[in-house]
Amino acid sequence: MEIFLTRLFSGFAAGSVYALIALTLVIVFRSSGTINFAQGEFALFTTYLAWWLNQLGLPLLAALPVVVLVGFGMGAATERFLISPISARSEMGVLIVSLGLFTALNGLSGLLWGSDDKPFRGVLPAGSFEIGGALLPYDVVGLMLVLVAVVVAVHLLLTRTPLGLSMRAVATNRESAALSGVDVGRVLMSGWGLAAAIGALAGVLLTPVLPPNQLSLATMFTVLIYGAAAALLGGLDSIRGAVVGGLALGVAQAMIGGYLGAVGAEMKLTIAFLIIVGILVVRPAGLFGTRGVVRV
Repeated sequence: MEIFLTRLFSGFAAGSVYALIALTLVIVFRSSGTINFAQGEFALFTTYLAWWLNQLGLPLLAALPVVVLVGFGMGAATERFLISPISARSEMGVLIVSLGLFTALNGLSGLLWGSDDKPFRGVLPAGSFEIGGALLPYDVVGLMLVLVAVVVAVHLLLTRTPLGLSMRAVATNRESAALSGVDVGRVLMSGWGLAAAIGALAGVLLTPVLPPNQLSLATMFTVLIYGAAAALLGGLDSIRGAVVGGLALGVAQAMIGGYLGAVGAEMKLTIAFLIIVGILVVRPAGLFGTRGVVRV
């Protein structure tokens, strides 16, 4: 039981990280129908910025709202000046731009702050408490509480505010929303900004939790892959699916790696992905995604 709980807690820790990144991908997809491959590098850049501000003497907790605002501005500016002009001409062009941003932001982070690994202290409390003989770290509990708070906030934004109503209208039919008086450009900017802001928050919180607990140029690459897999599993247009997909992927990784020793750490992700592929074969829209309707 102790070993099972230890692996379960480990899975929840990783799953919370994947769910936060999946949530940012879902928000962008719901608002613009695009997968932002640079989402992880937005988070990487703002996490480096938080580390730099901390080196200048600003407490990490005080730097957190600064980088969240910077992240929002980066996301909104990217949509307005790079994505919006190209999306009207070519959907493939949008994917190329996001891939270009991926390499550009990674390279800019390395240019500004160097390519060596940086020790990164967390803002969440250290220590742990015992449940059923297994230790549950405080930072894992904090990460899960942050995930719950973000999901509730996004849900309230989408369902209880005029901006959320506009975002849902744009996601359903952009042309009809524009004809109804919705400022589509402002809504798309807000969606990209919101996703980048959540990514900035996630980057600062997850870096001290994930091995090797240091900030490097590769920190967000693997996380983005896991987050994208979680979003696909849950459904690219589903907030609930992002959370369930992230937690399911994290727990599956921990259990497969722990109980199937012959698989090894290198193959546990492959096994988890094979399970996801099997689910997507049965449900192409993901567990909670909206199925497309074709008029005949």
